[in-house]
Formats: sequence, C-alpha cells, structure tokens
Amino acid sequence: MKHRMTALAVLMALATTPAWAQEVPGTSPANSAPGTPTAPDWAYPDYPGHRQVAPPAGFHRPSRVEDTPIGLFDGQADVGGALVPGQGTVQDGRYTITSAGYNMWYGRDEFRFLWKKMSGDVSLAADVAFPNPVGYGDRKALLVIRQSLDDDAPEMVVGLHGTGMFHIAWRPAKGADMVDMEYKVGSRGALKGEAVAGLVTLHPQRIGMEKKGDAFTLWVSEQGEPMHPYGAPISLKLTEPFYAGIGFVSHLPTTTDTAVLSRVMLENASGKVR
Repeated sequence: MKHRMTALAVLMALATTPAWAQEVPGTSPANSAPGTPTAPDWAYPDYPGHRQVAPPAGFHRPSRVEDTPIGLFDGQADVGGALVPGQGTVQDGRYTITSAGYNMWYGRDEFRFLWKKMSGDVSLAADVAFPNPVGYGDRKALLVIRQSLDDDAPEMVVGLHGTGMFHIAWRPAKGADMVDMEYKVGSRGALKGEAVAGLVTLHPQRIGMEKKGDAFTLWVSEQGEPMHPYGAPISLKLTEPFYAGIGFVSHLPTTTDTAVLSRVMLENASGKVR
C-alpha cells in the first residue's frame, strides 16, 4: 500500500497526476465544486513533504448503503462514508465504479463497493481498466470478501493498482491493521506498461480471488493466459453470511476517479475462477 511504496514510485505517481488531483492536506483540491468538504491531514497519501499516518484511534464514519440490485450484486455502498459520494453503474456487463476515499488500509476503509450477501465458497474475477490515464498511481480496483459493511470489518481484498502492482490484503480482525502481499511483474521487452529504470511494469488485465472454506487465494492473468494462483492461500475466518463483490478507491480523500470492471464472474463455489 502507499506507505510501502518506494520514493521513486511516489515521485512517478505524482509526476503522472494532474496538478488539480495533487490535493494539499487540510484543503480541498482547486477544481472541487463549492461545498466540497475538507479532508483531515492524515487522509492524504505519501508524497514529498507529506507523510500519511493511520487514522486517529477510534475514528469511524458510517457507511452509506444502497440495497437496490445492480447486475450480479444486491446493492452498493460507500464503505467508510468517503467525503465525496461514489457511484456504481452497469451496462452490457461492464461495471463503472467511481469513488473518492483515502484508502483501504490501517484499521478502516473508504471505498465504493458493489456487494452480494453470500455464504460458503466463492469464486470471483474481473477484467480491470482505468479510463483516466493520469489518475493517482495508487488508485485500486478491488475484489472484496468482507464480514460486514462497517469501515473496520475483517476482510480479504485482491487489488490492482494504477501502477500495475497487484496484491492480496487482509484485515484479520475487526479494527486490526491490514496485512498484504504485493507483486509486480516486469519485463525489459516492448510490452505495454510503466517504464522504471529500463524495466517495464506489466499491467495485468484480469484479477481473481477464490474462497475455499477459510482459505483465500489470489489469481491473476498477466498477459491474457489462463488465470493461475499467485502465492500460498491466506487463512481468514469469516462468519456466514458475508459480503462479496467488486469496488474501487481513488486513494484521494475528496477527488473521485473511476475504474471499469468487465467480464465479472461471481459464483458460489470454489474452483471456478476463470
């Protein structure tokens, strides 16, 4: 997540972010509509001259929940009540998710979540695209299985970052700090991606997650090959029913961005990720 990024990655993220999106702690961005709320200093990401820190102990915002069905899902929510409301829409099987939000990290989250209440095993996968080519580098498209819609709920998250990094992250207990495993796939060839010191970071187009009992596994297709698991299964105990679905967070507390998730598959069984 952001506080684990290298200084080079932070500088590159800022270099590719338009000036209006480089929010200044304690202010609203210059292009904000009148009345846009001011975010607290801790909610802004790391960049030169500013250090992101954890939210204050005991800080929470109620989630805004909509229970109107949308495509495969029972409803949607601004988990953690981001200061600027998000939105999810679906057309021809493509889910467009817009959200602000400081992050999914530490002991609480802010993100837009399209959810389905489920029990048992789950297979979940989606193609990911970021329509805005110059959004904040650490924005994240998300596959999520979480205990509740509270901002500090136990959860397992698979995310694809705007930089091309992908991860599996989990909150082992209510209010606990997140833990993650992060991956980047590089090539010195001519494949599309983000060049870093001569190395091209590939941007996987499809991510997946399998829940089999209490074991969760990250799945990825790096270059269009069949989906395959990454790393060892992670154990997390969730009480049934839980919430499974897709989401997005801009990683900027009052600036929205957008991800498009398509070819979304959600099945109530393990072994079906594709």
